[in-house]
Amino acid sequence: MNLALFLSLAQAPAPAQNPLTGMTIPLICMGVIFYFLIIRPQSKRQNELKALVSALKTGDKVVTTGGIHGIIANVKEGTTLLLKVADNVKIEINKDAIAHVVKDPAPAA
Repeated sequence: MNLALFLSLAQAPAPAQNPLTGMTIPLICMGVIFYFLIIRPQSKRQNELKALVSALKTGDKVVTTGGIHGIIANVKEGTTLLLKVADNVKIEINKDAIAHVVKDPAPAA
C-alpha cells in the first residue's frame, strides 16, 4: 500500500512555478551587496579626490601616484601644475596625478 502511494505521488506533476521567481531575490541581494561593498566606497573615494585636487595650492607638499614627493610651485589654470622635487628641479604634472597631500606632523609637546 505504501509503495503504491509513493509511486503515485512520485509521478504527480509538480506545481507550476515561474523560474524567475526563485532567482530574483538572490540576484537583488547580490546587487545590493555589490553596491555597498564596491560601488559606493569607490564613488566616495573619487569625490574626496576631486575635492583634494580642486583645493591644491602653492606650497602644499604632495605625493604623486608614481611616488614622487614634492612641493607645489605653481598651480596653473588648466589641468597641470609645477611640482618642485629638488633645488632648481621643477616638473609639470597633471593635477589628476596627485595621490594625496602630506600633512606636516604636529610638533611633539
